[in-house]
Amino acid sequence: MPASALALAAEAAVRAASLNLCTDEYLLLLARPEQIVSVSHLSRDPLETTLAGAARRFPSNDGTLEGLARRRPTLLLTMGSSGGDRLRIAGRLGMRVLDLPFPSSPQQVVDQARTVARALGRPGAAEPYAAALARLRATQPRLVEGALLGQAGQSISPDGLSAEWLRLAGYAQPALPGNRLTLERIATKPPRWLIESNYRRGQQSRGAAFLAHPLLRRLNSRILRTDGRPWTCGGLPMLAEVARLRHAQPR
Repeated sequence: MPASALALAAEAAVRAASLNLCTDEYLLLLARPEQIVSVSHLSRDPLETTLAGAARRFPSNDGTLEGLARRRPTLLLTMGSSGGDRLRIAGRLGMRVLDLPFPSSPQQVVDQARTVARALGRPGAAEPYAAALARLRATQPRLVEGALLGQAGQSISPDGLSAEWLRLAGYAQPALPGNRLTLERIATKPPRWLIESNYRRGQQSRGAAFLAHPLLRRLNSRILRTDGRPWTCGGLPMLAEVARLRHAQPR
């Protein structure tokens, strides 16, 4: 049998399921549709992920092995799992378990994509994303101060995955007490740019009301908007969001 036919047969033998929103992203972006037997229920929610439209084409699961068993997956993806017993049971049920750690850098996101692609029998599927990251690195803009801003003033640490993605977009996240931007800080020493997340912006809550405060609205000229959904996992969809953010700020 030709090598190409063997590769196609190996792909066809994989029946993949994901228990986690973040591994859903890898599965939806790297697998052939016929390989996907189930994704988590969160991935079907358009308020949670930019990939909800694609996810709705597939059966969802509630994160339990009981619900998955009837789908007969051969490959199970999850992330940061603390359920060792559950994963051992999955192995006994004939599922190969790929339990990924939470990524700590954009490079690790791409490395994980390559790991998932190989497990799917599609090693080349991750390479367009690796190339996109390489292009962003090769064209790194000059850094300016910019703080990510979410509901209730929640921000991020200047270290870690989100800050690295922000840096690739051209913004250096300042250190903030409790990783939070208070109204006092915004009034007295606002960052040069505020990158405001629209994550679940339409919901009525005290946290959402913070973003509508008159003080923030007076700073509208230094506020940039970002789609908050890719930031939840900081995975492959961040490549497109970083590229978009680069063009959002007049330079």
